[in-house]
Amino acid sequence: MASDHSVRPQLVRSLSALGWDRVPPALRNDLENFMRVHGAFCLAAAEQLGRVTAALAARGLPVAVFKGAALAAALHRDLTAREYNDIDLIVRPSDVDTAEDVLEGFGYRSTQGDRRFRKAFLAHQRQYALVHADQATVDLHWAFTARHVPFPLSVDEIWSSVEQVAIGPRRVATIGGAALALLLAGHGTKEGWRSLGWVCDFALLVDRQRDLDWLGVHRRARAQDCGDSVLLACVMAERLLGVAVPEALGPLAKASSRVDALASVLIADLREPQGQDRRQNLADLDLCDSRWRRAVASVAIGLAPTVSDHNAMPLPPVLWPLYRVTRPFRLGLKALGIGR
Repeated sequence: MASDHSVRPQLVRSLSALGWDRVPPALRNDLENFMRVHGAFCLAAAEQLGRVTAALAARGLPVAVFKGAALAAALHRDLTAREYNDIDLIVRPSDVDTAEDVLEGFGYRSTQGDRRFRKAFLAHQRQYALVHADQATVDLHWAFTARHVPFPLSVDEIWSSVEQVAIGPRRVATIGGAALALLLAGHGTKEGWRSLGWVCDFALLVDRQRDLDWLGVHRRARAQDCGDSVLLACVMAERLLGVAVPEALGPLAKASSRVDALASVLIADLREPQGQDRRQNLADLDLCDSRWRRAVASVAIGLAPTVSDHNAMPLPPVLWPLYRVTRPFRLGLKALGIGR
């Protein structure tokens, strides 16, 4: 379960503090071996992260690192204190192609087709995965969520307030303070809070930054039609980890029947994961406070061409715009059990 929820470092730390009482020797050995491998990975990822961000900066590209090593160092204050397996970078939308050129110089390649294909079928996700034979995968973002849903934090907001964090011998730009609260709340909600590790991250932020302007954080999220995501994150942290909802947000959290219902469903899914599969593909709709916005987002999903559309009916590039017309019909037939 700790592996599934990416909390093995926290489990090891807790068991160690208890003197490994009643832990079978073989299991202790497995967990300690994991920490050795995890530590080596973290050091290698930190080195690569420093080299990549320095190369991007040399090309004049603003870049921020988030989640992964940056969150481990800035929030947990220990590179090995949280479990992660990739490097998340965010750049301005206009810099994506140049950033990809830089990453290709380090040996990173996309496994999702060439650039023309990705722009046609994957650009709505606003992130690309780039892989390397010997290094951690890089997720290159130009927004924090797909085009069809809002998010509590916009990319335009982060550049004037990035913070520097030490990653190995270098300092890199990352997201902190109120912006980090918005990011963690939005990311967890977008992903249906299906990992306890994400709850741990947000709970630690709340515990360490009680003096944050939490009402201001909620106000900023609400302006993006995502206010409930902040309240939901606070309620998840309280119910699962006993970290009290910030005082300023307590009355708002208690008054929201939607947040209460969502938290109950998500916690039940964490305990009985069978229910997660039913929600996962549409979990990001929970970001939308209003029913109207959720309806609009659902329509946008239905109109955005995907790789599956191309696989089901391969067309030459000159005809790719037709997928916007054919996609609703394909989805309708699929719902009726006809076709792929």
